[in-house]
Amino acid sequence: MKPNIVVILADDIGYGDFGCYNPQSRIPTPHIDALAARGIAFTDAHSSSAVCTPSRYGLLTGRYCWRSPLKRSVFYGYEPPLIEATRPTLASVLRSGGYRTGCVGKWHLGLGYSSREGESIDFIRPFPWPEADRNFEEKIDFRAPIGGGPLSLGFDSFFGTSGCSTCQPPYGFIEGNRFTEPPSVYLEDFPYTGRPGMASPSWDHAGADLAFTRKAVDFILAGKDAPQPFFLYFAPSAAHEPCVESVVPAFARGKSAAGPRGDLVWLFDWMVGQVTDALKRSGRLEDTAIIVTSDNGALPGDRVATAGGGERYNLWNHRSCGELRGYKSHIWEGGHRIPLVVSWPGRVEPGSNCSESVALHDLLATAASMASVPVPAGAAEDSLDLSPLLGGQTGSRSTVRSLVHHSGTGVFSLRSGDWKLVCETQGSGGWPPPAGSGPVPGSPGQLYRLDKDPGEVENLFDREPRVVRELSETLEAIKWSG
Repeated sequence: MKPNIVVILADDIGYGDFGCYNPQSRIPTPHIDALAARGIAFTDAHSSSAVCTPSRYGLLTGRYCWRSPLKRSVFYGYEPPLIEATRPTLASVLRSGGYRTGCVGKWHLGLGYSSREGESIDFIRPFPWPEADRNFEEKIDFRAPIGGGPLSLGFDSFFGTSGCSTCQPPYGFIEGNRFTEPPSVYLEDFPYTGRPGMASPSWDHAGADLAFTRKAVDFILAGKDAPQPFFLYFAPSAAHEPCVESVVPAFARGKSAAGPRGDLVWLFDWMVGQVTDALKRSGRLEDTAIIVTSDNGALPGDRVATAGGGERYNLWNHRSCGELRGYKSHIWEGGHRIPLVVSWPGRVEPGSNCSESVALHDLLATAASMASVPVPAGAAEDSLDLSPLLGGQTGSRSTVRSLVHHSGTGVFSLRSGDWKLVCETQGSGGWPPPAGSGPVPGSPGQLYRLDKDPGEVENLFDREPRVVRELSETLEAIKWSG
């Protein structure tokens, strides 16, 4: 019997946020902790990028995003589709195997917008684009059908937002291929770290994840009596910025001891609980594989403005990325090592852990194997089937796996066994403090032995030239292999 498959993807939740990974976490996550107790927690799981657009690309296509036209940064709301309509995706592969497929939440992979009559927009300019200004947004026809999104890529249904739900315009829900309420007002009063932009008249930041949760539950309950298996890709907004009280739903405020950002992590856990409860009510929990993870690492805490035009982070004595070095967008482990919990009754040993290196782009090959569906030839070239690991067969794969990491500014890193090489920078490669620039060809890099130095403290780049050379050659071979 083919299992139902539910992927719940958090936004900017780190390795240290869930209690099952960090007993000292100041954020209660009982629903995720319960899933880990009934399933498996991966302790060396990674997003394919340290920022969200490329990470989501990797999850849905099974390939690194740096193979696409987007070589660094993220999308800002109006870019055309990044995934080609002809490319197989996690959804299209499962649908070919008889699955009903649904996408709920943040998309952030580009959509096919139209310009208003008499206006002209260059939709084919190179990536990355700058943030949209008001003049640009007022050229968009928000009443026109939207192409190139989830419905073009294997999903039967879609309810969500174009980009970062509470941080980027356009602020409004899309159902299928149209806005439910076309954006018609310009939002100038927005929470700190958010952006101005076009919004639906009734848009409410604090209500976004609640609406997503209702749609995710509806999708599950709609298949209660159907024999057809389903795949749900549920991508809430939490705990992405703005991390301020006004963005947190009233019932979630104060639920953590880690400020508004911590409350948003608690809200994500609540959403996982709502999905689990819906599966119970539908009688489908026992034949469903639930995968809970994050698109990249976390920010340190609540980012707030200070006098004089500066800013700082309220940390609340909480380590969002645990003991790892770095945060979201960084090339260090805190930027891309993420929680990954899989519950699959009858197939995963309860309370187990796996320390092998895995990645979000492995989910396509893994889900296809779980569903006994072939992956089309030439597709998902970077995706490996993790299903043997779910059954505890750690000896079935090599313990040395070459895994490429990528930072927000385009810095490359290669993980091979216990070694990690960071190329062409000695900085973070990302924007939270300590901010770093992009790669500088020919410049010294970083080398760490993670089994002895998980905090990436001792840079061995100058002391191990043979290892640097070998890993550099491996990375170049991987780049060209695609």
